[in-house]
Amino acid sequence: MSMKLKKGDLVKVITGKDKDKQGKIITINTKNNTALVEGVNMITKHTKPSAANQNGGIIHQEGPIHLSNLMYVHKGKATRIGFTMKDDKKVRVAKSTGEVID
Repeated sequence: MSMKLKKGDLVKVITGKDKDKQGKIITINTKNNTALVEGVNMITKHTKPSAANQNGGIIHQEGPIHLSNLMYVHKGKATRIGFTMKDDKKVRVAKSTGEVID
């Protein structure tokens, strides 16, 4: 299955505790179909002191969210994504406007 969302895309959360929040995709895990989105699904993690983090303590970071709970934002509105061929190249297209995304 081809991935409709990519790293760096602006997305909107459509369900869950962070519904209607927007953010950019930091990373995508294709194996689990999850993504890390800036400022969405924040979790607290308790860490021990280490070489990288001298003090340790409580860290707030993004948790993974399933791709089915995200929608691509195009010109301020959430839209579905489709594919089409343009000059022998497969490109993503916004379903709401029909415009090529990338």
